[in-house]
Amino acid sequence: MPSNHVAIIGAGSWGSAVAWLLGEKGINTRIWARNADLARAITDDHRNPGYLADIRFAPPVTATDVLAEAVDAAESVILATPSSVLLSVAARLAPLLPHTTPLLVLSKGLDLQSGRPLSEPLTDVLGNAERLAVLSGPNHAEEVSRAMPSATVVASVSNKTACYFQELLATSAFRVYTSPDTLGVQLCGATKNVIAIACGLAVGLGYGDNTTAMLMTRGLAEISRLVIALGGDVRSCMGLAGMGDLIATCTSPHSRNRSFGLELAQGGSLDVYQSRTHMVVEGAVAARTVNALAAALRVELPICSAVLDIVWEGGELGEVIQALSSRELKPEFY
Repeated sequence: MPSNHVAIIGAGSWGSAVAWLLGEKGINTRIWARNADLARAITDDHRNPGYLADIRFAPPVTATDVLAEAVDAAESVILATPSSVLLSVAARLAPLLPHTTPLLVLSKGLDLQSGRPLSEPLTDVLGNAERLAVLSGPNHAEEVSRAMPSATVVASVSNKTACYFQELLATSAFRVYTSPDTLGVQLCGATKNVIAIACGLAVGLGYGDNTTAMLMTRGLAEISRLVIALGGDVRSCMGLAGMGDLIATCTSPHSRNRSFGLELAQGGSLDVYQSRTHMVVEGAVAARTVNALAAALRVELPICSAVLDIVWEGGELGEVIQALSSRELKPEFY
């Protein structure tokens, strides 16, 4: 095991794409996979049969199903699990890592129990907020792993940590910016997934570009109100983690949140979709946490509230749309 390597915790599509990116840079990368067969396939065949199966990892990329082995002597650790299990995995990692090991979170969402941005409970579990960074942006794994030009933002309260991961991940095709606004970047990353479900629902119902544009624009207003209420930097909403990711997630066929909304409008269900795709619909989870947070802060999020009603509370599509359409007329900016 090289003494200088990066550990990636999670072998899903985004974790695999970042592993591919690091491997192409010649960086020793060890993926922690959920089972031994998957780890062997990545190490021996240089492919992940479950996600992005058509990409080939460079030799520096290997995998293991043993968490301690994945992070042993790691220079840094990248967390790429679904948000719903991130804290439980972090609790297992805590005794295995030095207190100063840089950590980068790829998961997007809020903590299901507390409603806080993930970096906050992660700091409770792992300690040392200075070594923690979060990444967000319009980054479909399918495109990043094909070296299509993309950009992202890494946010941390420590400029040193943000710059470390900026340098680690940046390539000629993958441009990385830094930000001190961990709060705003995380709220954008979580809430845009809810808006993407709404856009998928609209497409599934046969509505056109005007409707999608309306939902995205008013969705951005909802994201901005939430960021401001929690003390984040509203400029993040206009950047890669906000507008950039919102555009990609609401319009792309690669977006699981949009495609889930489309299927839901045509009679599908969350359980069936996740079982078929083997992917977590982060926007469905975020619909609960984002709306709970907004209620506590008395922030109005009508689109996010409508998605919560449809996905979790049995709301009938026609009635929810009618309720949205008949809302009181207001100034655009309030």
